[in-house]
Amino acid sequence: MFVTVVALATASAVIFGTADFFGGLATRRSRVLAVVVLSQLGGLALIGALIPFLSGSPNAPALMWGLAAGVVGGAAIVLFYRALAAGMMSVVAPTTAAASMALPVIFGLVAGDRPPALALVGIAVGLFAVVLVSREPNGPASAFKIGPVLAALAAGAGFGAFFVLIKLAPAEAGGWPLLAARAASVTLVAMLALAARRSLRPLPGSLPVTIAAGVLDMAANVLYLLAVQRGMLSLVAVLTSLYPASTLLLARYVLGERLSPVQITGVGFALGSIALIAAA
Repeated sequence: MFVTVVALATASAVIFGTADFFGGLATRRSRVLAVVVLSQLGGLALIGALIPFLSGSPNAPALMWGLAAGVVGGAAIVLFYRALAAGMMSVVAPTTAAASMALPVIFGLVAGDRPPALALVGIAVGLFAVVLVSREPNGPASAFKIGPVLAALAAGAGFGAFFVLIKLAPAEAGGWPLLAARAASVTLVAMLALAARRSLRPLPGSLPVTIAAGVLDMAANVLYLLAVQRGMLSLVAVLTSLYPASTLLLARYVLGERLSPVQITGVGFALGSIALIAAA
């Protein structure tokens, strides 16, 4: 069971990182709110199709936790995509991950998670890995664009709250909390766009990348749900929050964004963290 949890959480991280890469590409080609709404609709379609295969039935607590998760998650994804549009993927994604990891880890430990000693070492290594990959690759701290960094930190806090709220939903509900969450986030962002009188029409050439981002994001959410229903939040959150490693590698080899030796070391520590937790 433990190995299964590690595998699910690690796969979730890889797919989250890939989704973020596609989301970053989409926000550079189209309007941010259009990208968010359309990608979220793609994810909604996927979870709707998967519901019959995720054993469980809806109940009021599960739907309420899901709706709450969708509200904070929807706000977080808007902030995250704005940060991706304005900043470097190789800085924004790890910064968001560092913030998103803290809340569920603290919550899990306070709530009674007691990981094995080797897994605790893996958690520490994972935290260190996120710090390393979050380092600015292009020079001193003054090179930071403070706006995208602040947006990334706020988005990370929202994602961390999303992880906790999904964990609180009863496991017997299956995928229904995710369906409620995605319905809530789509509604929230669409209402925000209408209130701001922003067009939701995608710019030419952006729709395939946008839909891919949303579908991959939901696939990662499903894997996270399956992992957290079977394992400890503090472990699953750390493994899932290692997703910047795949975003960094894609940004490096597809977009040519330069990684510093410190960031490359961070990717190595991320792999070490996975190995330590898996061996516990």
